[in-house]
Amino acid sequence: MIDTLIQKIKEKNAPVVVGLDPTLKFVPEMIKKENFEEYGETLLGAAEAIWLFNKEIIDATYDLIPAVKPQIAMYEQFGLPGLEVFQRTVDYCKEKGLVVIGDIKRGDIGSTSEAYAVGHIGKVQIGNTSIAAFDEDFVTVNPYLGTDGVKPFVDVCKKEKKGIFVLVKTSNPSSGEFQDQKVDGKPLYELVAEKVVEWGKDCMGSTYSNVGCVIGATYPEQGKTLRKLMKNTYILVPGYGAQGGTAKDLKDYFNEDGLGAIVNSSRGIIAAYQNEKYRNFGEEHFAEASRKAVEDMIADIRSVL
Repeated sequence: MIDTLIQKIKEKNAPVVVGLDPTLKFVPEMIKKENFEEYGETLLGAAEAIWLFNKEIIDATYDLIPAVKPQIAMYEQFGLPGLEVFQRTVDYCKEKGLVVIGDIKRGDIGSTSEAYAVGHIGKVQIGNTSIAAFDEDFVTVNPYLGTDGVKPFVDVCKKEKKGIFVLVKTSNPSSGEFQDQKVDGKPLYELVAEKVVEWGKDCMGSTYSNVGCVIGATYPEQGKTLRKLMKNTYILVPGYGAQGGTAKDLKDYFNEDGLGAIVNSSRGIIAAYQNEKYRNFGEEHFAEASRKAVEDMIADIRSVL
């Protein structure tokens, strides 16, 4: 699957991913009003509003980007209707030819970890039939439980030709409370990086592994160090834009071939119309504002590569 992602990045000349992380505060009033009138102020009404919001943004941006990253918690908050919209979003993005990175951050052990992997990137066995459930192309994985939590995902990746991105150094301010702690003289995130490389050797694409990692744009010095440690590991980079990461910060996340990283922006894209820079589009043209924000992001990142 990593080869597919790289091919799409090359075709679009755009190492970016749009984070489909919707909340109701991002959804224009006209969409909420329409769905609340039809379904009431209910979980279903909220979920349907999210779906229409997502669909317009996807329609406005899919020709520019290689991938999307829906964050499942933003859908789970609306219960079963929200999960159904998550599924519709995944399916619609794949119809549009996009690689889907399910931001699920799962991590457990044994059969539980296997069930997460099967449910999101594998197939569940029902009698004599194997059926894909959510069927994302990649998912994010929390490595806190060690190999017991990650190996079931790697096994499914090998079987189904899918991929994962393992959390190594996250973009949030308090990440260092654990990730920066020294173990035998090394910060914990470096030890995790070494394990990611080890896991990845068993699941290689042509040049890069199907076992990627997550390194936040907000920690460029750590990112530079980790890039050198993980030459064949693709980096999913959150924290660009709204969280403070800049294109200049990201240059060292890429290898000399211009590959090796894909940069995410979520609310900076999907809520662009609320940003002063794009306010002239107006609420009714929110999707056009998102398209312009994607174009600006691509140009910004290209400028440093």
